[in-house]
Amino acid sequence: MSEQLVRTELLLGKEGADRLLNSRVAVFGVGGVGGFAIEALARSGVGTLDIIDNDQVCESNLNRQIIALHSTIGMNKVDVMKERIADINPEIRVNVHRCFYLPENADSFDFTLYDYIIDAIDTVTGKIQLVMQAQAAGTPIISCMGAGNKLDPARFEVADIYKTSVCPLAKVMRKELKARGVKSLKVVYSREEASKPAQTIAEGNRRAIPGSIAFVPSVAGLILAGEVVKDLVNPSKTISSK
Repeated sequence: MSEQLVRTELLLGKEGADRLLNSRVAVFGVGGVGGFAIEALARSGVGTLDIIDNDQVCESNLNRQIIALHSTIGMNKVDVMKERIADINPEIRVNVHRCFYLPENADSFDFTLYDYIIDAIDTVTGKIQLVMQAQAAGTPIISCMGAGNKLDPARFEVADIYKTSVCPLAKVMRKELKARGVKSLKVVYSREEASKPAQTIAEGNRRAIPGSIAFVPSVAGLILAGEVVKDLVNPSKTISSK
């Protein structure tokens, strides 16, 4: 038992810790949610991580993203995350993918290589494609619903997508996944009604940028990682996207 993971092994047992060590998890999105999920997976002893994002750290990330520091502004998020993981545990294998996951480049990823997938991206088309590709590969996936414009981290829940309510993103996902024949999807979502931003900021031609704060997306990311760890240790309890 290594000193670094002694507390983890005391909780999960040697077999559970070994399962994490021998697991490969892909996290799509290294932002306010995904960054915290990745860090928790690394500290829990997951042996191989694939991290996918094409964004760079910017000043507006400083209020909520674990990789965002003044010293990392302008750097690729996946590169900053990889360096951080190496400082946590240099034995972890990290595969970096500098791209945004979209239906157009979905074929670049072989989902059969992964033991679990975390969806922490914010585009509906990408989220749907992730679920469909995971289903085709028979790989478990957990997806994060909307975390923007919310202030109460205690309102997050883990549920099947078809048992969600209130969250507008979950509503869209329910409709789209049902039309595609997806019978189940494990998600993290909040039943908190979204707050109205004090002002509206447009991002190019895209929709208005949602407000966010340090203690909401971080909690969603930690819940995602916790579910993945528990499912990897006890695979018979995993809710897949099949």
